[in-house]
Order: sequence, then structure tokens, then C-alpha cells
Amino acid sequence: MINRPQEITYYDVVGIGNAIVDVLAKVGEGFLTERRLPKGGMTLVDARAAGRIYSDIVPEREVPGGSAANTVAGLASLGGAPAFIGKIHDDELGQEFTRDIGAAGVDFFTKPLNEGPVTGRSIVLVTPDAQRSMFTYLGASKKLSVEDIDENVIKASKIIYIEAYLWDEDCDKEAIIRAARLAHQYDRKVAFSLSDKTCVDRHRQEFMKFIIDEVDILFGNEDEIKSLFEEEDFYQTLDKIKPHVEIAALTRGAKGSVIVNGRVKTMVEAEKVDNVVDTTGAGDLFAAGFLYGITQGRSLGTCAIIGSIAAAEIISHYGARPEVSLRGLVRKKLMSYGIHP
Repeated sequence: MINRPQEITYYDVVGIGNAIVDVLAKVGEGFLTERRLPKGGMTLVDARAAGRIYSDIVPEREVPGGSAANTVAGLASLGGAPAFIGKIHDDELGQEFTRDIGAAGVDFFTKPLNEGPVTGRSIVLVTPDAQRSMFTYLGASKKLSVEDIDENVIKASKIIYIEAYLWDEDCDKEAIIRAARLAHQYDRKVAFSLSDKTCVDRHRQEFMKFIIDEVDILFGNEDEIKSLFEEEDFYQTLDKIKPHVEIAALTRGAKGSVIVNGRVKTMVEAEKVDNVVDTTGAGDLFAAGFLYGITQGRSLGTCAIIGSIAAAEIISHYGARPEVSLRGLVRKKLMSYGIHP
């Protein structure tokens, strides 16, 4: 068999996901109970419901977000070279998203909508226990189509990183399957984040098929992987996932993370955080650190440590974008642990 020459890569990771602007606000427990809003996770809402919630809060910050967008922004802060594919409207929030992701060091070429739904937004309500409850209006992001999947960008990337939230719209599924198949056509790796337990609950069977058929690297937290297999015992899920993916990187909050690679299971402690302010984006930034390590040829244990350091920085403040250079922070931390940076 003749091996096809390896194509040149320009990007470490291209993220594919919802292009969302996050609206962050601090609220008391009573705010959620009085309005019968579910606590924790992500709830899809229409434009009217999003407007009602927005009118009742005092926003702390409005920052461009979206799960995969947060991950590639984090990877850029680590010193990686990322790109992003996601749909916005050519409105004020869409222009803000474009400026911000470019300033973060992420290439973003997806053509915006000129008509139809406005740029998506997610209202992130943070309660005193640092739990975040997200109420998301997908808006323009649900209009991502097959035509938006740029073959040249896929070909130029080492890893394609896909967020599970995209499954909430039929049009996105076709685009994602095309992206994954293009990636494998060019011998690239496909990484997939389970994103949220409620998302797994909605699409369990489709996720399982996609994982078996297309995914090389799987990200998820304890609740998400247990939901995927409808299993109460976390450790049982480790044996169930290992035949299906090359690597599974599973986070457990303060309990750290477990990396499954065939028969090998690597357990890594969580990075210590003195004051947890907001858990928004913890999983996104763990994925950023882990993928950065993979693209730099680091061991899986070191990849998980880098992920933990990035996640710890994010949960120490509001918002899902780093407030310091993650590259400098990770270098300093690794040196203190006796690991070559």
C-alpha cells in the first residue's frame, strides 16, 4: 500500500461550534426558584424567553463565548495556533464576537448571515455556590451549514474539535459529519466534547453512533459519561468507552481527571483553587490545555495537568476566557512540578 504524503498543517486545532455571546450575571438562589428556572447545565430558550430573563438581571459582563470558541481561545493563550468555524449574524454582537476572537489569536473566516436570526447569546446566571445555569438562544449559530465547512481549514489542522451542543439543530449535524469525514480523509484526528449532561440526554443514541464511527478523542465530565452509558458507576464507564475511542479525557471537578487510553488509565489530581468564583468554561479550558499538550507531543498525564491548570485559572474569575497568559502560567506551574515546560 502506498501512503499518501502528509499534508502540511497550519493550525493545531480548528474548533467547530456555536458562536455565542455570553451575558454573565450574579443572582441569588431565589432568582431561579421564583422563575422556575432549572439550575445547572444548559437550557435552550427562544428569543422571547431570553429577553424576559435578560430584562430581570444586571449583567456583570458581556463576553463572546460558545464552548468550542472558548476552547480555541484558551489554546491560543497557551501559545497554540487555532481556527474557528461558527455562524454569526452581521449585527453588533456578531461584530463583537469577530473582533474578540481575532484579538484572542484565533483565525475566523465563516461568512456571517445578513438576514434571519440575530447572533446567538447565552445568559449565564451564577449563584453564590459558583454554579452556572445557562439559558441559551442559539440564534444565527443554528444556521451553520455544510457550505460553512471549509475543506482547506480542515486539511490545514492537526485536530478537529467539535462541541456536542451543535446536535440541537438538524442542519448542524450534516455539517459536523462532513467535517469529521474530511478530517479522516486527510488523516487528522477528530475530538468531540459531550458538552452537557442534558445535551447527552437529548441525543444519546446519535452521540454513541458518532463516537463509534468518527471520534478519536472524547472529552466529558463524570455526569456526561455516566449519562452516555446510562451507568451509575463512573468506573464502569471507563471500561465501556475504551473500545470506542483512542483517548477519553474525563473530568471529575475537584476529584481531578481520568485519561483512558486502551488498557491504560491515568488519574491526575485537580489543580488547587483557593476561591472558586464561576465554573463556566472549566471543561472548555481543560480541553484547551489537553489538546495543546497533544499537539505538542506531551504525555497524556502532562496533557491532563496542563488542562487542569487552564481550568483552574478560568474558575477563579467570572467568564470563560483567560485573564492571564496561560502560556506563562502553565510554564511556571510545570517547572514548579519538576516537569519540563
